[in-house]
Amino acid sequence: MIHEKMKRLADVLVAFSCKIQEGERVLIEATDVPATFVEALINRVYQAGGYPYVVLHDSRVSRAWRRGLGQEQLAFLTENDLARMKGMQAYIGVRGGNNAYEGVDIPAEKSALYSREYMRPINDQRVPHTKWVVLRWPTPSFAQAAEMSTEAFEEFFFNVCCLDYAKMDRAMDSLKARMDATDRVRLVGQGTDLSFSIKDIPTIKCAGEMNIPDGEIFTAPVRDSVNGVISFNTAQMRDGFCYRDIVLHFENGKIVKATANDTARINAVLDTDEGARYVGEFAIGVNPYITRPLNDTLFDEKITGSIHFTPGACYDEAPNGNHSAIHWDLVLLQDAASGGGEIWFDDLLIRKDGLFVPKDLLCLNPENLMA
Repeated sequence: MIHEKMKRLADVLVAFSCKIQEGERVLIEATDVPATFVEALINRVYQAGGYPYVVLHDSRVSRAWRRGLGQEQLAFLTENDLARMKGMQAYIGVRGGNNAYEGVDIPAEKSALYSREYMRPINDQRVPHTKWVVLRWPTPSFAQAAEMSTEAFEEFFFNVCCLDYAKMDRAMDSLKARMDATDRVRLVGQGTDLSFSIKDIPTIKCAGEMNIPDGEIFTAPVRDSVNGVISFNTAQMRDGFCYRDIVLHFENGKIVKATANDTARINAVLDTDEGARYVGEFAIGVNPYITRPLNDTLFDEKITGSIHFTPGACYDEAPNGNHSAIHWDLVLLQDAASGGGEIWFDDLLIRKDGLFVPKDLLCLNPENLMA
């Protein structure tokens, strides 16, 4: 039986996030997700008058396949999947999985090949040309990473994913206006003193239309303007490996030094292509219900009091000319409990220790978004 909470979430994804209209084709891609929720999505797409198409993945099967991946094999798949994506008006991606480390032993060169030759062309089609939304499904392993019981985590998950995004969208207007008018940004904190320009690059509000959960506002740095150092204080999962203690040093936009708990491994990622050592996104997280890392990017990048800084490709909505096969959101918490930090726009203090300071931005502080 399809749970009522699943129906509610399916309604958010189909009706609010993707706004499916009659006759639109919708690709539903699900990895290790209960069939009942996929059914709920299918039913809601049909209710909206759309045509659902479904691809189901199993993470263990995907691991076995990617470990032996070859260039010719991948080229054939890319050609066919790209043709399918070109026929879609919308995309809903849901991923679960009981082992966050399932891909840890996929060879680095295979992961880079997959990112460069498959994910990049697919995403270059999907992101600008479809209405899309992605989310992570709550699993026992996800609850374990969050240090919560499975039942408590599921309750948290559905509350976070189904919050009042329309209210959040309105509250973001003042921050968007300030970012649109800003030239220089400075980030200050423990092990961090980073400066860059966002002049003339659009600012985009994210309030439930492309990611669930949502709650960020993003732009991009002028590609060659980034200078200084940034030290990230959250763990970052990529290709089944958990990176910690990431520190990036920038000179004129380029990452000239990168260290982590596996320095060789992180530099291999950053050497995927030229654009991987430049930054494609700067974003500020404001979701009041997400207050600590859950070891999952789709949640962690929305944490209230956080920012994320992204080696790799920019988004078409906020272009800075950087192109790459990767787009890696690295999260820095600036709340007092995490060591504090400051955001400055053109020498004006905007946020201190995770809380906005100017009067017109107080509406984005947690107590006001949750009221």
